[in-house]
Formats: sequence, C-alpha cells, structure tokens
Amino acid sequence: MRLWKWPAAVLLAAALVVFPACGGGQEKAKIRIGEVTRSIFYAPQYVALSQGFFKEEGLEVELQTTAGGDKTMTALLSNAIDVALVGSETSIYVYQQGSDDPVINFAQLTQTDGTFLFARKPGASFDWNQLKGSQFLGQRKGGMPQMAGEFTLKKHGINPQKDLTLIQNVDFANIPGAFASGTGDYVQLFEPQASIFEKEGRGKVVASFGVESGHLPYTVFMTKKSYLSKNGAAVQKFTNAVQKAEKWVASKPVEEIVTAIKPYFPDTDQEILKNVVKRYKDQGSFAEDGIIDEAEWNNLQAVMETAGELKTKVPFGTLVDNRFAEKAKQEVK
Repeated sequence: MRLWKWPAAVLLAAALVVFPACGGGQEKAKIRIGEVTRSIFYAPQYVALSQGFFKEEGLEVELQTTAGGDKTMTALLSNAIDVALVGSETSIYVYQQGSDDPVINFAQLTQTDGTFLFARKPGASFDWNQLKGSQFLGQRKGGMPQMAGEFTLKKHGINPQKDLTLIQNVDFANIPGAFASGTGDYVQLFEPQASIFEKEGRGKVVASFGVESGHLPYTVFMTKKSYLSKNGAAVQKFTNAVQKAEKWVASKPVEEIVTAIKPYFPDTDQEILKNVVKRYKDQGSFAEDGIIDEAEWNNLQAVMETAGELKTKVPFGTLVDNRFAEKAKQEVK
C-alpha cells in the first residue's frame, strides 16, 4: 500500500498531538497494540499474551487488528494506538513524507518475508525460469510482500514487467479467491492459505520468498519518537516481554507453540496450524531477539530500491532504536 498518499492533515495532526504520560509522573501500565493483520506469522506476539509475559512485566496490553499498513500507521500517528506491529517500510514512508515526530522501530518480531510461491500445476522439480511466460498473481504494489517478490524474481533473472504477466490489481483479501477461481499459474501467498490450498489439492508451495529475499526487519514493533521519550520504562517492559516470547518460541516444539497461539486462531484447523508454525520456524522467520541489525536494515532498503519504492536511503540509526532490545536480550534469561 502506498502510504505516502495519506492526507497531509493526518501527519499534521500527529505532529500537533502529544500523547500524555500517566498522571503523577508514573509510566503507563497499559499499552495499546495495533497489528496490521491477524497472522500465524506473528506467533511470538500471541505467545507473549497467552503465556502472561506482558503481565509479568506489569503491563496491561490491549491488542487490536488495524487491517492494513496505511490504517495501522494512521492509527499510530493519530494516537489511537501506542505501538504498531507492521512492516518497517511503513516507518520509511512516513519519514519520506516529512515528520517532526518520526516513527521508530524498537523491537523486531519477524525477520524474513512471510510469503510463498504457490504453483497451480507443479512439476516434478522447480526452476525459477518456469515462471517466464506465465501468469503471476502477486501482492499489491508498495507493500513488502510485493517488493520481496519482485526482488526475488529479479535475483533469478526474471523481469516482472516483461518476462511474465504480472497481476497486482487484486486486493490482499481477495487474492486467494482469485487464484481459486482460476486466475494465475502462480500466486504469492501467505500462510495459512498456502497450506490450506495444498490440503485442498489446488497445487503446491514450490519456493519461499522469505528464504530467497534474506533477513529483513519484516514485522517490527514501532512507535512515535515522542512516545519513546515519555514512556521509556514501559517500552522497556514491553520489549522484555517480547524477548521472553521470542526465546520461548525458539526453544519450544511446534506442538507447544500451536497450543499457545490456538486461542487467537479458533477457526483454523489444528494440523494447518502445525504445518504453518513448522514452516515458519524451520526457515527462521521468527526473530530470536528484537534487535534490528544494520545488515537487515540495508537489505530492506535494497529490496525497496529494487522495487522503485525508495526515494532516498535512510541511515540506520535514524529510524531504528535498539537500546530496548539490546537491554532485553542482556537481562532476559
């Protein structure tokens, strides 16, 4: 989604409104999270909730799904939420528009793209050249899934605009339905839809865009710089809880992770949940700590630049603050 098209009034309001700290000089005990979507990909977040890690840190956390990068960032900028869980590219889009109160990435949750290449008629073996001349149903332009997809195609010598028929005019929620109804030879899918389609016999996952595009600060907890300066102690407690959850996910078997997150996916088949968690765990999508390293940040911008979505490069320290994640990694045992 092209977030830099937001009305100027939204950014102006965000610049004028200062989110208040709790009365009496006390840090806020409640933090409101806006997640960009409800996804198994965000398993460590649901673990932090279900295992009581936020409560252990003395926090009351309210989770809401804000349905889309633009809506999530608008909610953050207008103080409807305190912390956003969304792709790091959104903080860059806001920065590119100009802001007196930039959005700062402070704790990473996932470190790879979460989409997979799904083939309607997979052969005995897969080669990326098989996509040439095909109809490819991709993700919406300007979002990280689309950018990671195009980055991967170009990496394998495929020009997305010339070597195949690229379809990008289908809304995110309608992409699975479009493929199921016959659109596309290949489709770029998130889980659990990829596993559901495999179970239904509609085709097969033949490659991972997460593996192909490398480590990225793909989904990150972020907040406004003004919120960090006023609520540093609460942000540290929040990051400590995230670190506990990330360590827990890294150390536990798939079955235990599924049990922990199942309440957040009551309508998802148990076997599908297991397959999805295993797939993401095996490819290292879940971050084991919240630290965003400079190589990841540079790779993110390389992906954006390849897709033509980066106006100018943003220095690593401008929109990344690792103080909280580094302290959490040291203190959480």
